[in-house]
Amino acid sequence: MIDALLPCVGGAAALAASARWNWWRPIVADGLPVLAYHKVGDPPAGSKLKKLWVSAREFRWQMQYLLRHGYTPLLFRELYEAETGKRPWPAKPVLVTFDDGYANNAEVAYPIMKEVGVKGNIFLVSEDMDKHNSWHSPASEPWIRMLTWKQVLELRDSGSVEFGSHTMKHPNLPDLTLEQVRWELTESKRRLEEKLGTPILGFAYPYGGGAYVPAIRQAAREAGYRYDFAFRQGMSPRRWDPEKDGPIKRLFIRGDDNRFDFHLNLTRGKARL
Repeated sequence: MIDALLPCVGGAAALAASARWNWWRPIVADGLPVLAYHKVGDPPAGSKLKKLWVSAREFRWQMQYLLRHGYTPLLFRELYEAETGKRPWPAKPVLVTFDDGYANNAEVAYPIMKEVGVKGNIFLVSEDMDKHNSWHSPASEPWIRMLTWKQVLELRDSGSVEFGSHTMKHPNLPDLTLEQVRWELTESKRRLEEKLGTPILGFAYPYGGGAYVPAIRQAAREAGYRYDFAFRQGMSPRRWDPEKDGPIKRLFIRGDDNRFDFHLNLTRGKARL
């Protein structure tokens, strides 16, 4: 339905839409879409961070959209297998990722993903598991429960969820010394691998901070992550070169996005101007 509406946008309607949407940009044919979520469910009363919440209803529609349009959701290890020739590339690969590791990822998002048949990847803040999101100020939103290690292990055992690092404490990395940055990167990877018994291939920069700071990105590469993910809207090439292409771009899926936004993110690499 959304695809069918695109050719109908013209004249004054096109001018109006161009002030809000990127519908006129060319379709990205060979990009790697990486969806970036935070929280799935209903925001608490008084939340000033509602754009970080996607409702369960919209999340289900979005997951169904992926399969309806021929996308194959991959885990980090499956991406690596395709990259190294151990499995064929799907026609339309996509990564579904979640930042921080909130309990609602297991309690709301995962049942929908299981029902629909979508795999996902969660970036964990190692020291806040079994606790709450201590880096957020309660003035902007009440603290939210994080995943427990029991939930993390259950998700791992499902075979449909893989985990990456989001540092130890969720700092803005440019605010730290380089020594502190290295500790956040290496210690979180070490602890997660010890706890989960699997390689940690992916890392996401908290707030996107430091992704384009050469010394910080070098520290992430030296820590041993295969994939480092920025928070810059867009799509990196499917056959990504870490040196030439920089950190992998992602598509921030906002709670105030509509379904046309979602379609444009997947096809144009950006919805909003």
